[in-house]
Amino acid sequence: MAEVKYEVVKKIGKLGEGSDKELRIISWNDREPKLDIRSWFKKGEEERCGKGIGISTEEAKELVKLLNEYLEEDDDEDF
Repeated sequence: MAEVKYEVVKKIGKLGEGSDKELRIISWNDREPKLDIRSWFKKGEEERCGKGIGISTEEAKELVKLLNEYLEEDDDEDF
């Protein structure tokens, strides 16, 4: 199995207090950096990651539109 290589370009922030999920900009295997949401944890001195999702800037813009539409129409409801 090939080694997965990544470079954290920028740490943007956690998705809520007490959450282990973070939004970062990451380049995977020397590819173009993308917005990345996933869990991160320390194992000794090494930082490890869980499963996540990487999206382009254009996909992020569309996601923001969709979330805004959803949150506006379901303003009084929780999931």
